[in-house]
Amino acid sequence: MALLEIHNLTKTFGDVLAVNDVSLDINSGEFITLLGPSGSGKTTVLRMIAGFEKPDSGKILLNGKDISTKPPYERDVNTVFQDYALFGHMDVITNIEYGLRVKKVSKTQRRAKALEALAQVRLSGLENRKPNQLSGGQRQRVALARALVNRPSILLLDEPLGALDLKLREQMQIELKELQREVGITFIFVTHDQEEALSMSDRIAAFNQGKIEQLGTPREIYEKPQTSFVSDFVGKNNKLEINGRRINIRPEHILVSHSQPSQNQAYSGILKDLIFVGASNRYVVETSVGTITATQAVNEVKAGDSVWVSWSDTKEFSEPTR
Repeated sequence: MALLEIHNLTKTFGDVLAVNDVSLDINSGEFITLLGPSGSGKTTVLRMIAGFEKPDSGKILLNGKDISTKPPYERDVNTVFQDYALFGHMDVITNIEYGLRVKKVSKTQRRAKALEALAQVRLSGLENRKPNQLSGGQRQRVALARALVNRPSILLLDEPLGALDLKLREQMQIELKELQREVGITFIFVTHDQEEALSMSDRIAAFNQGKIEQLGTPREIYEKPQTSFVSDFVGKNNKLEINGRRINIRPEHILVSHSQPSQNQAYSGILKDLIFVGASNRYVVETSVGTITATQAVNEVKAGDSVWVSWSDTKEFSEPTR
């Protein structure tokens, strides 16, 4: 039996159908991401799991028990928000202890548990600081420690890294996944960032217009998208029609070269643009089968050059039918 079972969940706000008959099973110890653009329904699903919103219809079962109508404090879940929601007048250790104090855990026990949680998020020694004396990444770790100290069955994370700069966000992605493995708690993570979802998740539920368009591993979502939305939203993509076939090919699977290659898919063209994006280049080539974007080149090329683009047909995937 799954740890969390969502059955036919529906939620409307006025005339807006925010969540449309969503069903999903989540396993114990899993890191699952609800991925989608703004307004796709992912955050509303998370808020219904947390108890902040009530479903219009459908059920949410945790360990086989219906929690659909229970208030948040009666659910064995905790939430980490993007804005951290720390108490500014409390120091770090008191913030972390807060939930334990509400549960009337003894002072000695809650201090020991809070210090352990602080060590898990690598902030030992900062227990007496106030939130305004911490960096954004440190505040995020305190929010995580406060949520984890209660040892909930499920930790809900609502775009928790969205307020961090790129470098710190990438660092926190690694640390968050390591922490999840360490504590063994089920994480349900909400984001609109596809790279974040692909790098961290065991499975991804891709949301669009209130529904799950596809559920699968990051590799399945990226390499075998089942709908046009998933194909377009997750990763960059070349959509081409060749000899009556509509195909998709990712830019990283395409090679640009000056000489005609031996690959089974090869087309000549003109390099219209070369875009420097830091760790790699992006090559935009005009060909007889359309404009193709690639990220690899055999040798140095420049805009205006006559070039070839090529790829193996094993890297193609068919245009989804829906």
